[in-house]
Amino acid sequence: MILMARMRWGAVAILGCSVALYAGDKKDKDKVGAQMVDSGSFGVFVKNQRVVTETFSVQQENGVSTVKSQLKTSGQPPATQHSDLQMTGSAELVRYEWSDGSSSLTVTPKDEFLLEKVTASPSGKPAEQPFLMPNTSAILDNNFFVHREVLAWRYLAADCHTESGNLKCQQGPVEFGVLVPQDRTSVRVRMELVGREKVTIRGTERDLLRLNLKGEAFSWALWVDDKDQFKLMRVLIADDNTEVVRD
Repeated sequence: MILMARMRWGAVAILGCSVALYAGDKKDKDKVGAQMVDSGSFGVFVKNQRVVTETFSVQQENGVSTVKSQLKTSGQPPATQHSDLQMTGSAELVRYEWSDGSSSLTVTPKDEFLLEKVTASPSGKPAEQPFLMPNTSAILDNNFFVHREVLAWRYLAADCHTESGNLKCQQGPVEFGVLVPQDRTSVRVRMELVGREKVTIRGTERDLLRLNLKGEAFSWALWVDDKDQFKLMRVLIADDNTEVVRD
């Protein structure tokens, strides 16, 4: 099933620039030039030991947002994975690609479906699997925490607004249909704003907004910085003794 609480390595525009990913209109799409929305890295720690580093970038150009990520394990030799997600300002999927150097996959819209093609080896023939899902379905692939950041921005842009200087979101969780390409499965997840919390990150106390991301078999806590374009700063997966922190 979905890797929402395990690692698999073998051994809205007013909310800020980030949320503008989901606030594009035709006028925005006609603009030329790239805009870097976010970039950096996340450290993934299991029982306080770094096991993975995710290096990522989120960029907008000509109405298309491109989310790139590379995962590298801390072991020797390090294992790597790459992903490349492209979507429009209205959250329509353009293309998703993933590779670990030996196998790869792509997801693209086709008619009323999403079509996934999986290649098990560099010389192998792709196997196809359709999903009866709209092209606005979110991609939440295994291990890529930047995909969770993008989903948080989508939630904030669509279901929240500012009121007297404070962020207000609809009551109760909001449900999203998502595709997990590496697992070749679709699931339903729920996101909800909890509120402001004091969080210690690398020895410094931060005042951040907490979101809860839940599914049938997992429960994650996410903290974003509303003073810095709602960037994802920390993820806690308590059931797995796993913490993800922006470097």
